[in-house]
Amino acid sequence: MTTTDTFASAPQQHSGPGSLRRTSRLDALLAEVGHALQVLGGTIPASRPNPANAAQDAPASAAHEPLSEAQSRHAAGLMRVNHVGEICAQALYRGQALFCRDAAIRNVFLEAAVEEVDHLVWCHERLDELSSRPSVFNPLWYAGSFSLGVLASRAGTASNLGFMAETERQVEEHLDGHLERLPAADARSRAIVGQMRDDEIEHRTTAEDHGASKLPLPVRMAMRGMSRIMTATAYRW
Repeated sequence: MTTTDTFASAPQQHSGPGSLRRTSRLDALLAEVGHALQVLGGTIPASRPNPANAAQDAPASAAHEPLSEAQSRHAAGLMRVNHVGEICAQALYRGQALFCRDAAIRNVFLEAAVEEVDHLVWCHERLDELSSRPSVFNPLWYAGSFSLGVLASRAGTASNLGFMAETERQVEEHLDGHLERLPAADARSRAIVGQMRDDEIEHRTTAEDHGASKLPLPVRMAMRGMSRIMTATAYRW
């Protein structure tokens, strides 16, 4: 089943157009519940290989020396933050897509969500390698982000895309900071974060190319404040 199949119409045996619409909406919501359970259960697969594997195959250097215990804890904290960010991002975009009436724009959100799932899986794999775990608050992050996406979808296409563009702009800054803070010896985490940053830049430019509007300053500041709370919490828990 493809990503867009989640939003396909239900079977046609209904008493009328109103019944068809209600059943289709219910089917889509149930599909989203199933997707959320896969994400939170760690069973959802990635669609692309983990970029950390290429880093592992690179020639030996100082950047591939074993991490100290302190470096491992720090790297795990940063990768847990990144994992939470991907929990939020793909939940947000699926929420934005759910009630988007423009099929082309809906696909923009769904395609971005697929790549965010890749990031999610890669971060989870790296946390396992670092003998760490995802945030205990992931169900809360997921539910909040999905709900926010649904609300954004009601603001009109330009604002909906604007929310995506601003999200990715702030994520780019966040990932640049992590590339500076990750241990130089942690080539695997750095490879994952580097690929994530490249993908987020593409998501932002795609949203802008499709007509994203700039969000009001108070909204942008509120998003930044929420991000800081999430980051501080996820680093430890």
